[in-house]
Parts: sequence; structure tokens; C-alpha cells
Amino acid sequence: MTAPAVLYLVHRLPYPPNKGDKIRSYHLLRYLARHYRVFLGTFVDDPEDRQYVSAVEALCEQVHVVELSSTWAKVLSVRGLLAGTALSIPFYRDHGLAMWVKRIAEQEDIRRVIAFSSTMAQYLFDQRLRGARRVVDFVDVDSDKWRQYAPTRPWPMRWVYGREGQKLLDFEREVIASCDAGVFVSEREAALFRELAPVFGDKITHVNNGVDLEYFSPHQKFANPYPEGVQPVLFVGAMDYWPNIDAVTWFADEIFPVVRARRPSAHFFIVGGNATPRVKELAGRTSISVAGRVDDVRPYLAHATVVVAPLRIARGVQNKVLESMAAARPTVVTPAALEGIDAVPGNEVLVADDATTFADRVGEVIDGKVDGLALGLMARERVERAYDWDSNLASFRRLLEGECDPPEAIYGVVNG
Repeated sequence: MTAPAVLYLVHRLPYPPNKGDKIRSYHLLRYLARHYRVFLGTFVDDPEDRQYVSAVEALCEQVHVVELSSTWAKVLSVRGLLAGTALSIPFYRDHGLAMWVKRIAEQEDIRRVIAFSSTMAQYLFDQRLRGARRVVDFVDVDSDKWRQYAPTRPWPMRWVYGREGQKLLDFEREVIASCDAGVFVSEREAALFRELAPVFGDKITHVNNGVDLEYFSPHQKFANPYPEGVQPVLFVGAMDYWPNIDAVTWFADEIFPVVRARRPSAHFFIVGGNATPRVKELAGRTSISVAGRVDDVRPYLAHATVVVAPLRIARGVQNKVLESMAAARPTVVTPAALEGIDAVPGNEVLVADDATTFADRVGEVIDGKVDGLALGLMARERVERAYDWDSNLASFRRLLEGECDPPEAIYGVVNG
């Protein structure tokens, strides 16, 4: 019997799974491919990712890829100002993709659709999809990210960001009104959106992220990528993402000098691609290195003395924290970085909400006052219990097949 078809629309090529949204979108694609014939519509926003299109095609019945010029898309997004809409919507609007969606909907009689991120939900309004089960994986409440960013920016960008937050929220409400289910990455994100769109609370649920437990197994052996004689303090993340830039800058300015004053062998390593000039400048400081993009992050995790996630602004679930926990590394986080992750502070991760306490927690691991091995093993046990991809992603199949109505039946959530 031929497998049923599903239309899957993603704002960024879901491979390689090397950053937050691509990790989730890739694992969802891989799960869908085991149960459906997948018709994937997506954008390539990084020229280096063009080489991976064939890897995605191997999982799909058909793939439509749009080359996204960031500069040109930003110019086109200004149309949102003229139309009174969020700038993010025209940024991802493509006539060719819209026509492809129409054609696939007609040829394949599409009855199941997933849009990954609110910006891709604009393609769900096509009348040919009105009879389909339409599920939107919002992942995070994107509008609230813009709201959080606005106060940190000077005028006029403060106004632009504030406007984007409100206009995108208007669109998110329009999307949840028209689709069958809206999914978020954590119960905290889902609860926030229920507050923002209370009329549609019965459509809102969450599906936790997972971790590739085999890939990040702590039992694997890797050569040490660090220089001899240092105690590596590691941060991993995409270094063109503003919350990550803010995190490493704050750590370098206010936390690491305190750590190193008493521990001269401590060395801060920043691993992640697309480092901005502001991040690269940190490499000029004593005992700070910016490694940039690496082929495999696991050796850096395996040989780190301690992993840090000092994020002051964060939404959803930080995959960098889950991966560190899966690798059984002692991890120090801010409360913002731990949002959406079910972990016990003090037993599975260390949590600090200010620079002084953060420096103390890092120092305690380096000095051996905290048993880093025991902390890491407890963290690994936690992700094995709660963050298995297949178990969590099965909820999407139930939503696509209409087996859960309302979606809160999956988790027994009470509407807020």
C-alpha cells in the first residue's frame, strides 16, 4: 500500500542538524519520512547548505528549494511596512514556492500539512489546502522574541523590533485561528501563547525536543582538540545569533575574568559558525579562543572541563544544553537557558542567575568542589528518560491523523 502524502514547509533547509531550529526540523523530517511520502518546500539561506540538498532529497518524495538572498529578502520585507504586516512574512514569501504548493496540493490531494515556523504558515491559506489537516510547529513564540529584543536596541531599531513583535503576534493569532493545531517546543512556550491567544487555547499544545542519544553518547572516544595544560570552559552555538553573542560577551566581560583570576589554567573556548566581528574580537583577550565552525562538536564537549550556557535572553529549548547533558558534561546555565528543559538544578545542571554566582558555579566544577562526573551522568540519565526523539515526535503523527482533539489530550494540559 502506498504511504499517504504530507506537505512539509520549512523556512530553512532541515540539514545539517547543526543549530537549534534545524535540529528539530531535521528530526521531524526523518520521522515523517518513515510514515509518509514527504513533499518538502524549503529555503536555502546559507550557500554552504546547498551541498546538503541531496541528503534531504533522499528522505523525500519531492523537494522544492528556494535560494534565499538575505540582502534581497530584507529589501522585499520592507513591503511589510507598506502593507501594515510583520516584516518576517514577505521575507519568506516566494511566488515560485506558492505555485509549487498549489501544484502539489492538486496533484497529490494533500490531506496533511505541517508548516515549521509561523512565517511558513502563510502558505497554508491556499484554498486547495482547506480540506487538509493543517498543523503549525511554531516552535517558539517568535513575536515575543522581538518584544524582548526591542528594549536592547537603540532608536529607530527599538521601534522596528517593537512593531515586529506586535505585527507578528497579530499574524500568529490569525494562523492559530485557521489551522487545526499549533505546536510549541515546551509547555512554557505553549502556556505563553495561550495567554496571548486565549480564544484558541484548545488548539495549542507542545512537543518536546529530543537528543540523538547515540550520537552524543559519552562512551565514545575522541582526540583532545584543546591545547595541553588548559582547563577548557566551553560555549557552543551559532555565533550570528544575537542571544548567543550577548551570552559570550557577558561571560567574557563579567564572569570569566573572575573565574580565571583564581584559576590561571582556565581557558574559554567559543565554538560555532558565522562569528560576528564582535565575537571575533573576544579572541584578542587572554585565555579566550574563538574556534568558529567545526566539523564535529563532540570532541570539544567530551574534553571540556565545564560547559556554559550564560544566556540572558532565550526562548524555547536550548539544544546546546540538551546536547551537553547527553554528552554527560557538567553544565552551568542561567534560568533563561534552562527554560523548557526538565532538569533538577544542583543534581543534573548548575544554575546561576547573576555574574557572581555564575563564576562561583564554574569555579566549583573546575576546583572539584562539585563532582562534575556525577553531575554529568545524572544529566545523561535525564535526557535518556525525557528527550527521545521518536517518542516525542509521535505526537505530530497523532495530530496529522486527527487522533487528538483537542491536542492537549497528548499531555493532559489544562488551558490557561
